[in-house]
This record gives sequence, C-alpha cells and structure tokens, in this order.
Amino acid sequence: MTENAITVQQTARPHGFPTTAHFAFVESALPAPVVGTALVENLYWSVDPYHREMMDDVPGGFALHTPLEGRTLGRVVASRTPELTEGDVVFHRQGWRTHSVVRPEEIRRLPRFDGVPLTAFLSILGGTGLTAYVGLTRIARLREGDDLFVSAAAGGVGTATGRFARLLGAGRLVGSAGSAAKVDHLTREVGYDAAFDYHEGPAADLLEKAAPNGIDVFVDNVGGEQLAAAVGALREFGRIVRIGTVSRYNTPDAPAPQFNYSDIVEKSLRMEGFLVSHYRDLQDELYDFAVPHLQSGRLTPDETVVDGFEHIVDAFLGMLRGENTGKIIVRGDV
Repeated sequence: MTENAITVQQTARPHGFPTTAHFAFVESALPAPVVGTALVENLYWSVDPYHREMMDDVPGGFALHTPLEGRTLGRVVASRTPELTEGDVVFHRQGWRTHSVVRPEEIRRLPRFDGVPLTAFLSILGGTGLTAYVGLTRIARLREGDDLFVSAAAGGVGTATGRFARLLGAGRLVGSAGSAAKVDHLTREVGYDAAFDYHEGPAADLLEKAAPNGIDVFVDNVGGEQLAAAVGALREFGRIVRIGTVSRYNTPDAPAPQFNYSDIVEKSLRMEGFLVSHYRDLQDELYDFAVPHLQSGRLTPDETVVDGFEHIVDAFLGMLRGENTGKIIVRGDV
C-alpha cells in the first residue's frame, strides 16, 4: 500500500464542454481510519454522464476544491470496525480518489458469483445495469414483442438496455449511436436489429428508415432531436422512458425539441423519468435476473476499461465525447 493518497477535485465551473483545466489531482497523507470506520484502497472507478450535470452550480452538485464522489470498488486495507474486515471488497460512492475512509453503512458488500468479473458490479450489475433494468421493467413495463428505440445505444445504459430487452422478449430493437463502428457493434454484438449514426441526417428520417412500422417504447438517454423523432414514431399507448439528456449537458442554451404535442394526447403516450437511486431495493432482483445469463454466456458486459487512476479525468472527458463503447471503467493497481 502506498504512503500517500490522491484525490481529484473540481477547481472551476465549466461553461460548455469541460476540460482538464477544471480538475486538479491533490496529493495528501494516507488517511487513517478512526473507530467505527475502515480504510479502503480503491481498485475500480466509474465515470458517468451524470457527473457532468453535477459539475454545474446546481443543488446537490459538486463542491469546488473537495474530493469528487462516484461509484467505486475497493478493498479494505485497515479496519477499526468489526463490521468490515481487511480484504473485504466493497462498493461505495467515495470515488475519484485512491483511498477512502468509509463507515459500514456507506458500503455494500459484493457477492461473488462464479464466472462474473468484478467490473460487472460497475457495469451491467451496477448502477448502469440497474438503470436499464428499472427503465424496462418498471417504467416502460416492457411487454413481450414490444418494439424499442434506444438513443445513445452504444453507451453503458444503452448496451445494457439492448441486451436486457432481448432477454425479456422484446420485438424489434433499434438504436442510435455516434459512429459507424458503434452502429456495427450494436448490430453484430449487442443484439440490435437496426441502428443508425445520428450524424447522418435528420433523426426523424433515420428512425423512420430503421423502424418503418413505428415503435412501442423509446428509452431516451439523449433528448433533443431524437426525442422529437421518437414522439412521432411511437404507436398508440407508447411509452417514453427518460433517463438522460446528454445532448444538452454541454449546450444548456440549445433550443428545446419541437414535436407535435397533440401526439401525446391523441396517441395516449406516456413519458416518465426516474432516478435509479429511488430503486436500489431492486439490486438483488437485478442479480437474480442477470447473473444466470452472465454465467451461461447469454449476457455479456459491454465495457471500455482505462488503466491508471491518473487517467480518470481523461476517461471522463472521453466518455462525454463518446469515445467509449459500453460502460467506461477506470482500473487501478488491482
């Protein structure tokens, strides 16, 4: 174990796309656990789209010049509580730092499933997978044979949504992505029936070509033009699952999407957003659903792994630029 700890701190509010200049790596003495806590050496870090929202001056956002939070897997290396033992591998939210002092109520012990990699607990078995699972089973209330359109389908939530939807008996799966390589990955590896690069034309035209008979469910990670296109493509009693608005994270002044609002009434559409933090009680249900498929090989995590904590900011910015396929994870000295 090293003698020093490093934290990542936000130093300024971005206006538009953030850069490395908005962050600082700060070195300090290794923190010592007090009675009732344990010291965790972090092994894997999750960087997520919601971090961009928290960089702004918003309620609950990141405070400047303090260690950033984030989903993390780590190993207990020193403990002053009987509830945590040295060697335990735990999940917690004190990420973006090499070491964290945690209380037992701040962590979740990870079950070990044969044949399931540890990184899955930050991807398809973590908040990313839980978001996809909740979106399909609780918000969309997916029915067998439903046709889906998923925006940002090559990201962490998008790939998990596609793979889960296929296992749940969905009909035609259509996704959007930001490059030809990602489109190819969606149709060759993930199980999408059709996909398109949203750079190639108006979203409404691209969606109509990919789903000429319409859709029943839209899982939206993007907002903007693709949301407007989906409203037009939805059939009667269609559902819109609002997960994120990545198209506006760095352009908050962009015009709102324009669509025919009467479609909401005349087609009896339902639009609902959610925060996955309100559904953490479904974690074990996600394990029960996904783990057997992971073990059988029917389900594969889509992950982009970046080595080295020193690259965590670059990994985050790369994720915002769409450089990853699937969930992006930073790996330390495991």
